[in-house]
Amino acid sequence: MKVSIIIPCYNEEATIKDIINKINSQSSIDKEIIVIDDNSQDKTREILQQDLGSSIHKIILNDKNYGKGYSIRKGIKKASGECILIQDADLEYDPSDYKKLLDPIFKNIADVVYGSRFLGTSERRVLYFWHTVGNRLLTLFSNMCSNLNLTDMEVGYKVFRSNILKEIKLQEDRFGFEPEVTAKIAKKDIKIFEVGISYFGRKYSEGKKITWKDGFSAIRCIVKYNFFE
Repeated sequence: MKVSIIIPCYNEEATIKDIINKINSQSSIDKEIIVIDDNSQDKTREILQQDLGSSIHKIILNDKNYGKGYSIRKGIKKASGECILIQDADLEYDPSDYKKLLDPIFKNIADVVYGSRFLGTSERRVLYFWHTVGNRLLTLFSNMCSNLNLTDMEVGYKVFRSNILKEIKLQEDRFGFEPEVTAKIAKKDIKIFEVGISYFGRKYSEGKKITWKDGFSAIRCIVKYNFFE
């Protein structure tokens, strides 16, 4: 089963080589790598085209900075694998977890798999208390609205059977992708699993981009896509 790995990126010159190398080291997985550069203002685009072109199957260059959700939608359209895996470009998530994420689908017991930073015994960098509280509250609110029992709705690692994800009409351009796609899969008659993953979070000084404003946007998305879409 081929896996399409979709990597939205913006200003990741410090990490893009490492994440592509880590992905390619997962040699047991039949994969295609699709990178969507969201009009980076550093050297990310140059590195992709000049240094990594032979290591990546498809490179998509946005003409302006649209956001993570927009970039993921472009990647979904280009994906040819039977599974689609969302991978951030910032090294917060480790491709060595791919086997855990993919196994429930490969074993035909799941249609969608979410990683979880709060489940299991994998390594997890200790960082911001209020980010953890915010993530847990957003997951709780999402669960209340969708009637799921996820532990980490906002996690970056999500895997879908391609036919399921491709038939969902996604709209959010920024970080609203996470609550939107969660609300929309919750309405389908499909099997959803979670697996514990490692997490190596970044500080803002190291390039972390999500802010408290995105938390309020997530609340809006949870309400909108659970009740009005």
